[in-house]
Amino acid sequence: MTRLPSLTGEEIIKALGRAGFQILRQRGSHVYLKHPDGRTTVVPIHKGESVGRGLMRKIMRDTDLSREEFQKLL
Repeated sequence: MTRLPSLTGEEIIKALGRAGFQILRQRGSHVYLKHPDGRTTVVPIHKGESVGRGLMRKIMRDTDLSREEFQKLL
């Protein structure tokens, strides 16, 4: 199992877009994404900051993507 690279919120949103997620709305620095099958998640966008490991795991759990599947989307 390989480690995920340190990613910004914008990079995560682009990767999730390739998986079929669409931006539902944005409130402040938080972007809400939804997949046509009902899966949802929230990704924070903070300039110059990467998303932490714990939050990255939460996003992958919300989107039902494994680490390997997510890495293929990058």
